Amino acid sequence: MKDICEQVMDLLKDKQEIVMATILNKSGSAPRDEGTKMLIKKDFSIMGTIGGGLLEAMAMKLSASVFNSREFVIEDFILSNKDAGAIGMACGGDVEVLLEYIDPFDKNMVKIYEKANELRKNGIDFVMITKISEKNGYISGRDKWICTETAFYGVEDNEIQRITKSIREDFNDIKIKLVHGKERYLIEPFYNFERVCIIGAGHVAQKIADLTKNLGFYTIVVDDREEFANTKRFQTAQEVRVIPSFDNLTNIIEINHNSYIVIVTRGHSYDKEVLAQMLKTDAKYIGMIGSHTKRDHTYHELLQEGFARKDIERVHCPIGIKIYAQTPEEIAISIVAELIKVRRLPTNEKK
Repeated sequence: MKDICEQVMDLLKDKQEIVMATILNKSGSAPRDEGTKMLIKKDFSIMGTIGGGLLEAMAMKLSASVFNSREFVIEDFILSNKDAGAIGMACGGDVEVLLEYIDPFDKNMVKIYEKANELRKNGIDFVMITKISEKNGYISGRDKWICTETAFYGVEDNEIQRITKSIREDFNDIKIKLVHGKERYLIEPFYNFERVCIIGAGHVAQKIADLTKNLGFYTIVVDDREEFANTKRFQTAQEVRVIPSFDNLTNIIEINHNSYIVIVTRGHSYDKEVLAQMLKTDAKYIGMIGSHTKRDHTYHELLQEGFARKDIERVHCPIGIKIYAQTPEEIAISIVAELIKVRRLPTNEKK
């Protein structure tokens, strides 16, 4: 699954006009979160989803007027209980959606999405700022800016510099929102790719990698055996690395707060060696394959080596959701289901 910035760039390179639909707000139990996007092409085919069914049908119908006028629309779609049921909502509610025209012939628009795509591919967090003027409905490339923690891209503007300063004060915890100053601005965080680092390249790892890329995870496979860690066996992984040993893994692969670590090496001693390194990182998820007996033995050794109980409590072991899996395919499904669970859990409920 391509990232939204890459999808936009592909269409802009082909000189295709786009209407981008973005969920700004929701009430009730809408199936997609704020910030979710869908691209609507001129032939009304779509890329991505904002929830399916009636909601998308209404957004696509409204996109016709956006293509014609080239002016944005912010629409509050009110769904009855019956309407909501058709798209997976438990009850009715409101979904506020921005539909904006993306002009492939606007050089500044192309530049801003080129930069966004470049930052995404390099794993750099950024925030996009879009002026949603109440006076002018056309959003040009001069109405979009990008800021990282240290850099700024776009046409210089005093008010944008003030907004950028405010964003950087709490850069890692920005939520999508509309802010009001002299104008109205949409603030959208584009945080780093969620990375799944599969340590070990055996049969289970192969089946995990087959699933994770289609779920939008940037997938890295690492092993010290070239006959296992190769692109022929891992055709869907973005990176496959052969390493000399499992020592100093954090010097070889970047681990950050968006990383999911899946430890499935070929032996207990390797698993423990990797786990000890991963516990020193801020990875979002650390899972290790193995039985309760193996887990308890490993934990005991790590505690003896100076790790704290709170460190050990971060680990998901036995890895995966309990579905009594037996085959590599079933085990992979249980593991990936747990990754999804961690990805979707509210912050205050995470392990």
